[in-house]
Amino acid sequence: MKREDKLQIIESLTEKLNEYGHFYLTDTKGLNAEQTSNLRRVCFKNDVLLVVAKNTLLRKAMEKADVDYSEVYDLLKGNTSVMFTQTGNAPGKLMKEFRKKHKKPILKGAFVEETVYVGDEQLEALANIKSKDELLGDIVSLLQSPAKNVISALQSGGSKIHGVLETLSKK
Repeated sequence: MKREDKLQIIESLTEKLNEYGHFYLTDTKGLNAEQTSNLRRVCFKNDVLLVVAKNTLLRKAMEKADVDYSEVYDLLKGNTSVMFTQTGNAPGKLMKEFRKKHKKPILKGAFVEETVYVGDEQLEALANIKSKDELLGDIVSLLQSPAKNVISALQSGGSKIHGVLETLSKK
């Protein structure tokens, strides 16, 4: 491969690392052409970008990126595919579902919500992790809950008082 081609790939990977907030490093070695095509199709449907990259080029891209990815460098061995995503749990859910029929892809590690996850045993935790938007929604609903309770108590109390006053006036 020519030096210009390598520099272009490094630049492209650096852009993807800066653009997407999360990525998963996976091993897809052993998937045949049909299975790989199916995996790419599932990734596309779930807004996950699947890229196969040489480890040395990926490491150089990580070194050039805006974030410190030094904790992930040790995972760059063997066959590496990168799943880029904006939603931290999307590739985890996708991989869990895909592995019901296939043995691969195997999770090497992930960089999600500024945290590094290492090893395939982390897949369950990654699939269940909530995105920032989901967490904000939970917080808003928790904050709204007490106010709704107070309002409903006041409204129901008003009808009770009205009923008592009506009963007293009839007597």
